[in-house]
Amino acid sequence: MNESNPPTAFDWTLVRSFLAVLDAGSLSGAARQLGGSQPTIGRHVAQLEQQLGATLFERGGRGLVPTAAALSIADQARSMDDSAQAIARKLTGLGSDMQGSVRVSASQIVAVHLLPGLLGALRQQLPGVTVDIVASNRMSNLLRREADIAIRMARPQQASLLARRIGRVDIGVYASAEYLRRHPAPRTAPDLLRHALIGFDQDEQIIRGLHAVGVPATRESFQVRSDDHLVHWQCLVAGLGVGFAATWLAEREPGLRRLLPDLPIPPLPVWLAVHREIRSSARVRAVFDFLASAVAQAL
Repeated sequence: MNESNPPTAFDWTLVRSFLAVLDAGSLSGAARQLGGSQPTIGRHVAQLEQQLGATLFERGGRGLVPTAAALSIADQARSMDDSAQAIARKLTGLGSDMQGSVRVSASQIVAVHLLPGLLGALRQQLPGVTVDIVASNRMSNLLRREADIAIRMARPQQASLLARRIGRVDIGVYASAEYLRRHPAPRTAPDLLRHALIGFDQDEQIIRGLHAVGVPATRESFQVRSDDHLVHWQCLVAGLGVGFAATWLAEREPGLRRLLPDLPIPPLPVWLAVHREIRSSARVRAVFDFLASAVAQAL
């Protein structure tokens, strides 16, 4: 009687790398997410493919495309990830200890231009807490320990998250004084199409907003395009054209002038989110409460 060989146990490291590639769409993006190297992530994926006897990714025009085999195991892999992170949360000090780190995720603009001005007061109030800032424009998954607290312009939808609306961000149309010396300021919304517009590359948020106020903009209406919000901001400050910016930030920049102030641009809500399981952590709760007050005042 021949006994079958027992199945090879999954190495959790391989599954973690697989999920990172699945989410990032590339080895380099997965390496940045995990803080590892691209060759290591590639080896992990290859090892997992060998264990499963299936190809998990194929190279496409914009990166790595998951195969049907990858998609078929994605839900189970994420369940493993959620369980592993739940264990990590239990083991990394979720009690009343006020010593330790708290990871805060925020958009690039908020992380660069808003949070640094607030952290001094936070350090004075909570000297034993170390703050790790995750600068990202994507919705960080608090379930996977990418962050303990997230500042976002949309309400998180995960049922296991607690979210508090702490304010709003008003959006305005701006151009630099130097740009306006070379071009007459727009008087009506349709006039914007006669200007060098600064917008996003793949994100259609600005296009949809212009359509809502009767401006039939297309991707080709923008002479400068980037989905990186910091690049977008610097292009505006440099006088490359007319762009859209949060009023709390633009009003601090002396070289910018607001245009069409009566244009009805809907404000963006500001949400602070935290995982339900860590609401019992004194230090996370203290940072959450501090940010709820300080960010609202700064905006």
